Parts: sequence; C-alpha cells; structure tokens
Amino acid sequence: MAGLPPRVHPLVRSFLGREDLLADLLTRWGSPLNVVFPEIFRGNVAAFRRVLGTSGLQYRICYAHKANQARAFVRAALDEGIGVDVASPGELESALNAGFPAGRVEVTGPKGRDFLAVLAGSGATVNVDNLWELSEIVRLARARSGRRRVPVLVRVCGFGPGSSRAPGRVSRFGVPLARHEALIDLLRAGSDVLEFLGLSFHLDTSEVRDKVAAVDGCLHLFEQSMAAGLAPRVLNVGGGFRQAFVDHPAAFDAYVHAIKRGLTGHGDPLTWDGNTLGYRYEDGGLRGVPVFHKYAGTAAGSDVLRELLDGPLPGHGGRPIARVLRENMIEIWLEPGKSLADHAGVTLACVEFVKEASDGSLLVNLDISRDKICPADQEVMLDPVLIYRSAARGRDTHRVGVFFAGNLCLERDMIFNHLTFIDRLPEPGDIVAFVNTAGYQMDLSASAALMQRQPRKAVVLSEDGGFAACADTGDQREEVP
Repeated sequence: MAGLPPRVHPLVRSFLGREDLLADLLTRWGSPLNVVFPEIFRGNVAAFRRVLGTSGLQYRICYAHKANQARAFVRAALDEGIGVDVASPGELESALNAGFPAGRVEVTGPKGRDFLAVLAGSGATVNVDNLWELSEIVRLARARSGRRRVPVLVRVCGFGPGSSRAPGRVSRFGVPLARHEALIDLLRAGSDVLEFLGLSFHLDTSEVRDKVAAVDGCLHLFEQSMAAGLAPRVLNVGGGFRQAFVDHPAAFDAYVHAIKRGLTGHGDPLTWDGNTLGYRYEDGGLRGVPVFHKYAGTAAGSDVLRELLDGPLPGHGGRPIARVLRENMIEIWLEPGKSLADHAGVTLACVEFVKEASDGSLLVNLDISRDKICPADQEVMLDPVLIYRSAARGRDTHRVGVFFAGNLCLERDMIFNHLTFIDRLPEPGDIVAFVNTAGYQMDLSASAALMQRQPRKAVVLSEDGGFAACADTGDQREEVP
C-alpha cells in the first residue's frame, strides 16, 4: 500500500533532514513540539499579493488569527503590511501588543456587550454578525464623548439554492439577506455614528462556485443599499481558501478507495476497530459523509483566489468578479488563515513504545494526543515523516502498516484511526513529524485532559545555509547548531 504521502515544503524538508537539530530542539523545549516557519508564511502572503496585484483591485488581506496563535505569524503579518482578523478579546490584545494599529484590525465573529463596548471607540473595523450587534454599536457609540464614527462591515448569509447553503443547511453567522430592509433601516438610522464600509460573507466551503453565488447576492444588496442613500465600498469575501496538501492526488484517491473496499468487505480493513470514518454500509453501498477533508487538493489558496476573481457573475452578464468590482470601484477584502499558514508549521513528537493489540494490530504510541494533531473530530489523511534515530537503522527495511496512538488514558485517543504504512517499525526515541499542522491544528482543539503538558512553539528561520531558532516570543532569536 502506497499510503498518503504529503507535500513537504523544501524548507521544511531540509529542516527535517537535520536530525541533530531536531534532537537539540526537543531537548531544549521538550516533546511534543510545534515548529513554525514565518518565512513560508511570508511567501504565502506574497502569493496572494501577486494575484491581487494583477487584478487591478484595491484590496486588504487580513490574517485570520484564529488559525494559529503563534506570535511569529502575527508579527510577520504586521511586518508584511497586511491586516489581522481577530475574533475574541484575547486575539485583539495579541494583535495590539504585536504593534498593529487599530486601523489594520478587523473584528469578526459573535460579540457580546462587553466586547462591543471596547470596540466602539477603538478604531478597529467591526464586522457585524447580527442586527442586535449593529444596534448595540450605535447605542454605545452615541454614549461616548466625541461621537467617533465606528467603521463597520456587515456579514450576510442565506444566499439561497445554488449557493453553499443548500436547502436544509443554515449558517449560525450573519444577517440573512431576507432581512435586508431592516438592515438598511438600521444603517441609515445610525449613520451619524457608523462608517458603513460594506458587506462581508464567509462560507464554510472552499467551492468557488458557491463563493461566486455569494458575491452575486452581496452585489445585489450593494445596489439596494446605494439606492437607499448608503455608500458601501468594500466587499469582504472571507476565507476558506484551500491548501495544497499533496503532490500526487492519485495516492489519496487510491487510499480512500481501499478504505471503502475494506468497509464493504471486499478488501482488507484499513481502520482501527471497525471505525467507519463517517461512512455506513447499507443497501449494498456506502452512505454518509467522511470525517476528513479532500486531501487530494494541489491548488494553493492564492490559486483559488485567482479562480474566484475570474468567476463569471450570473447577475452581471457573466462578467468576471474582478472586472465588476473594478468597474464599480469596490475594494476587496479577504481573511485567509490556513492558506497563509499553509506548510508553515510542523509538529514533532517522539515514539514511546510499540505494542501489539489483541487483534494483531501494531500500535506505535507517541507522547502526544490526537487533539493536538487533528482539528476537532476530523481525521488527518496525511502520512507523517519518520526520523529514525535508533541503532537499528541499518537493518533491512520492509513496509508495515501501523496505527499511531496517543498518550491519553482514553480508548478514543488514536492519533489516526486509519493504517499508516511506514518503512519499518520505529523504536523509543525515534521522531515522528506531522507536516502542515500550522492551520487549525496546533491550537484549535488542544485539551488539558489528564494534565498533559501542552506543546511549546519554536520559530525556525533559514540562515547562512543552516537554521536559527527561538522560542515563540515574537522577536527573540536564539541560534542553534
């Protein structure tokens, strides 16, 4: 079985080839350890800028802070001159402490009264989630001395059939388009204290056709707003851009096919203890939705942005989005998170022991838990990179299927619920590197169960043909051999 080989960035590949360096970092900061590469982050920013620069549009890129808490990424975003998207008081404090001026901060997500009170006079752009938020901002702004106008975007949802919100699926975020009259009335009534910048959407999908439908719906609301005397000039298309997980999509497709054969009894089982990974076998076929993303993608987030800008708008004679926005002098904003962190992080863990389960399965136990590798309940379908440090490295190799298991005293703590095929069995102290974990894996679902130590972060930079590393303090650098 070929397995699920991931794409590995050349800088990361070079880093993982330095066994001495990996050992030094793990000795210094402990295992498991998260490692981030701000140079790769900066390269991803540059790729987005190249696409936007050729579009002829005015734009703003805001790094979605929630993708990763690394101070190094926030500092890189600051130094690159882009904005930051924060979704909590803690993230706002992080951005301001890094040196972001309020004018380059956008605040998204649901916000309560206390948070809104802080934002009303801050100068940050408030991306409004609902009509209550909007009316509360007006009330708070009017109560402040000086009556500083609050810059606001309004997130909208409910784009109807043909969009990402298929019948029966509803978003908990945003103002429904059907409430446009109430929205416009509130914006007009609060115009003395609001600077209405424009509209925003964020879809829980990376499908370009769905984003095109959302743009079409937003532009219709732009027209209604302008007819009511408002002057929106910004369209925020959110995030949800893809990552380039692999170089060879066929390997992923072949593995998923093999999983399905195993679940239907037509092939060897590839999952732990009958786990179906979201599928169910009924009426002679497989049903259900898999608990993993489509890892066969080879297009980076900037490629998806280019496809979106070239997308034809049904409501505008099929003209591409970039042309319609440019002709109407509408600025585009976006909030990439995982696409800016794509390939900019790895997670290192160590093998503690190898054992055989009662059904004959081989378990490789690591000193890390599943929730520090897998986002929420999703299965990560990429093979890790093994760095064999043991003396047995000279013996003959043979491919063997293993299950990686975590260090929590819980049956469910399996790093992967699918078989991983490796060259040979590792031994205690060997290093396992999980690649491309910076986006929504290092921080989103970390647990303090059983008082396990939370992984620290190290920042690695290339330097004079080698590497330099420091703790993730945002500015300190400490050289390594």
